[in-house]
Amino acid sequence: MKRYIQYEPFNIYVFEADEWQHPVHNHSYFEIIFIREGRGKHCINDNIFSYATGDVFLLGPEDYHYFDIEAHTHFCYIRFTEVFLEDHSQPKSPGWIRTVESLLHSPYQSRGSVVSDSEQKALLEHLLTVLIHEYTHREEGSYELIMNGIMKAILGILARNMVQQDLVPRKETRSKRLIEEIVLYIRQHIRQPEQLRIEQLVARFNYSASYLSTLFKDQTGESLQQYIMKYKLKLIENRLLYSSLSVSQITYEFGFTDGSHLNKLFRKYYGMTPNEFRNSLTKKSDDTLIP
Repeated sequence: MKRYIQYEPFNIYVFEADEWQHPVHNHSYFEIIFIREGRGKHCINDNIFSYATGDVFLLGPEDYHYFDIEAHTHFCYIRFTEVFLEDHSQPKSPGWIRTVESLLHSPYQSRGSVVSDSEQKALLEHLLTVLIHEYTHREEGSYELIMNGIMKAILGILARNMVQQDLVPRKETRSKRLIEEIVLYIRQHIRQPEQLRIEQLVARFNYSASYLSTLFKDQTGESLQQYIMKYKLKLIENRLLYSSLSVSQITYEFGFTDGSHLNKLFRKYYGMTPNEFRNSLTKKSDDTLIP
């Protein structure tokens, strides 16, 4: 797989295309991809999503992707490294640092566009217009200060949209921070079951098993294991819906010992096996095509 390397901490790349010219690739940097106009499909980590004007995608360094353009598309790529965030995240408050870490290390790619609300899309488009202007007129005074402020605003809006999709209730500040850290850790290790055992969580967060279990249940309404399993099953559901991976490949990807274990869990939560679930989605999709 081709890997694109970027040595500068920040740049903006704007282009239009009728046909995608790049191979499947990943990067050495983060990307925020704005669809300013157009329509087609975006394949991210073997998941396939439809895209349209106003959609926004956020990719990390190890994510691989390509576009299948169906209508002339106007792209804007904001590409940045962690060096950029370290240098320009002033003031570096704990809240801002947690926001950036949560945003950049969550598995947002499994959901497609990060933003769905039309007002939020319009707000981001406005900020993007100003950002591009400042970037293309970098000889003018104070451009760097303005650009950094706009980037903070864009990242903040993306993070806010992710938080609005988060089911974790917001309660007491200290407890809230711990829950956010636990949830982020779970998301980062969701494909590594051995890292999500209670003894690993105890070692990682330096609290007793009973305290972590009670706190998590109190603030989210479900146990740690319930949250982990439901979150994993939701990612698997997205795999079945958007990717062409076989059930066996998906079973291996998410660390299940064998297919029967996944079948049992799927029957418990969905009332059918993964294959039956995928076939039911395919049938529904086919049915919508009947005049």
